[in-house]
Amino acid sequence: MREDSGITIKDLPEDDRPRERLIKYGSGVLSNAELIAIIIGTGNKDESAILLSQRLIGEGRGLKYIMDTGVERLSETKGIGKAKAAKLKAALELGRRIALSGYNESIAVKKPDDIIGFMMDEMRYLKKEYFKVVMLNVKNKIIAVDTISIGSLNSSIVHPREVFKAAIERTASSLILVHNHPSGDPSPSNEDIEVSKRITQSGNILGIKVLDHIIIGDGIGISLKEKGYYNFEN
Repeated sequence: MREDSGITIKDLPEDDRPRERLIKYGSGVLSNAELIAIIIGTGNKDESAILLSQRLIGEGRGLKYIMDTGVERLSETKGIGKAKAAKLKAALELGRRIALSGYNESIAVKKPDDIIGFMMDEMRYLKKEYFKVVMLNVKNKIIAVDTISIGSLNSSIVHPREVFKAAIERTASSLILVHNHPSGDPSPSNEDIEVSKRITQSGNILGIKVLDHIIIGDGIGISLKEKGYYNFEN
């Protein structure tokens, strides 16, 4: 049976077709399942594209399931062959790259939520801990984001030398530390606080202020400064 022999979006009433709804109302009104249905185009002999999409991300799996699952595994889902799986992976990768390229000097940081929102899509699904530095100019506008280390966060791996080397090269006035917790729980560990302390003290000596340390979980982030875990004014 050909992949396109299943129930199609065109079999739905016109007002219920995701593509027509997107054209009429914009992409923001569509659910994740509807957006996926537009990408895959067809369902199978038993399901429409929307029902297939709902099953694919159902049971609490969400888009993270597609992000974390390889093409071979996705293609084993009934109604999702390799062609559809590849389309889905490509679409999510484009979204990830857009998030990565989204910063420029027009983005000013005024509160922790600005950084949490800015880094969330890039870091929430990472399977390893990534320690990054967001560098700011004198107007608190983002000028660069650099990855300093990958792996479990500890003071021996995240050395102030590497952090401030990047900051000096970018002529940063201040910086914000950011790392993720692959578990999804952004609660800081003692090591997280110790790293914050060590880097902040080094920054004070060099005249490059560390404003905060943000921890990214799955859909939620924590500011160590805002929550009172560490006083960055020291």
